[in-house]
Amino acid sequence: MIISTKIGQTSFISEEGKRLNATVLDYSSCIVVGNRTEEKDGYIANIIGYLKPKKLNNPQLKDFNKKNIEPRKHVKEHRLENAENLIEIGSEVNPSFQVGDKVCVQSKSTGKGFAGAMKRHNFSGMRASHGVSISHRAHGSTGQNQNPGKVFKGKKMAGHLGDEVTTTKNLEVLMIDQSKKLIFVKGSVPGKKKSIVKVYK
Repeated sequence: MIISTKIGQTSFISEEGKRLNATVLDYSSCIVVGNRTEEKDGYIANIIGYLKPKKLNNPQLKDFNKKNIEPRKHVKEHRLENAENLIEIGSEVNPSFQVGDKVCVQSKSTGKGFAGAMKRHNFSGMRASHGVSISHRAHGSTGQNQNPGKVFKGKKMAGHLGDEVTTTKNLEVLMIDQSKKLIFVKGSVPGKKKSIVKVYK
């Protein structure tokens, strides 16, 4: 697993000469800040840290100082099956996948505020001309009758859209630049520029 920052989108020319849409992810300053072991914690995992923070509170700083490593702003656990795959604390994390592999990317989608039913749930809306009075974009009926006399939870209605953790699966890795710590992924990645993206197989 890699934690990275979304830089933006660009064009990528494949070996066949095709022009592909690619998203560039920066994974520099991604290090292992801790480990979980079967004996102590009951499971095996690497704790990966990313980005140097501007400030941290004392309990957080104490934990990093105890391990004698640089503090990190974003910390995520990556579970493993074997203890042999544990990486030494303080060492840099490099991608475990290669060019051509399919990966999953997880990030917070772009927040769009309060949205209507047409934008949020792709409703078709009311008729545009005859018989509709100032309710062209309304969602229509939301309930039944006196029985049950309520709107059921989960009903598709207007509300807050975006700004939630979204996973996009099976994106192809087009290129990995080890010197500049960049990953080029085919297609689009959720979220706006500078958003934190988790990449894993």
